[in-house]
Amino acid sequence: MAIAQKRLDPAKFRDPALTAKGERRAVVGLVALRTLWVNTGTLCNITCRNCYIESSPKNDALSYIRAEEVRGYLDEAAAIGAPLEEVGFTGGEPFLNRDLPAMLGDVLGRGLSALVLTNAMKPMMNHAQALLTLREAFGDALTLRVSIDHHEAALHDLERGEGTFARTMEGLVWLAQQGFRVHVAGRAGFGGDEAAMRAGYAALFAAHGVPIDAADPVALMLFPEMDAEVDVPEITEACWGILGKSPDRMMCASARMVVKRRGEDRPAVVACTLLPHDPAFELGATLAEAARPVALNHAHCAKFCVLGGAACSR
Repeated sequence: MAIAQKRLDPAKFRDPALTAKGERRAVVGLVALRTLWVNTGTLCNITCRNCYIESSPKNDALSYIRAEEVRGYLDEAAAIGAPLEEVGFTGGEPFLNRDLPAMLGDVLGRGLSALVLTNAMKPMMNHAQALLTLREAFGDALTLRVSIDHHEAALHDLERGEGTFARTMEGLVWLAQQGFRVHVAGRAGFGGDEAAMRAGYAALFAAHGVPIDAADPVALMLFPEMDAEVDVPEITEACWGILGKSPDRMMCASARMVVKRRGEDRPAVVACTLLPHDPAFELGATLAEAARPVALNHAHCAKFCVLGGAACSR
């Protein structure tokens, strides 16, 4: 029998400066912009049961960003001397955006690494030839991270829809056979021991000839579940010492994400991949404007980043 989770106290995560108890809230400064995320749009070819960004075939709250718009941010990063290393593309399903191959070519052509988060289904295969061309030119500088929520088909399909496991595995196997650098993202929220989960994925990869080390926390990322309505502690300035963690290790110390909101003339820069819709985490229109500190004033900041120790990039 499942144990009911305590619901979030509505007094929490209201004031960017102070917690509900009146303690000073933790703030993370941008140490160096090493990872730039691009949300290609919230449209997706499937509807998942629990999608933190609410992607679906009908949700275009974040519209398709264009290659020339991304190029402008890459140019700005170079102009301001940002030590950019990697550009990640997320959605929705990134391959629904027809400009994705051009954006990848621009990123990789500048000597940067590129990471694409995908369900590896039909939208990706529609760009198979473009992907092969990029792999031939840039090799392992391009990584495809495929979402497989669980190593068992029934549990994956429970989240993403009947038959999605089989179709995603077809895409993953194709990527592996073609020599792409592939990683996998799973969910830790199914319960059970992490070692057992990794063993299950290892067996799945071995059975399909996919060369992923399931023991590697980057090659196989197991993300905590994100439910902003479930109770979680607020992170105060004192928590860094109590938890033995550093603000410099948080995702927003080294990353920002670009989004294009439906109806807007230009993209905006937000604090991270987890909070594309919350206006409190929109930092400006340019990378320079978005270099200001981020108050950890959201349940995702606490559960995913500080307490969960997770990060979206490599």
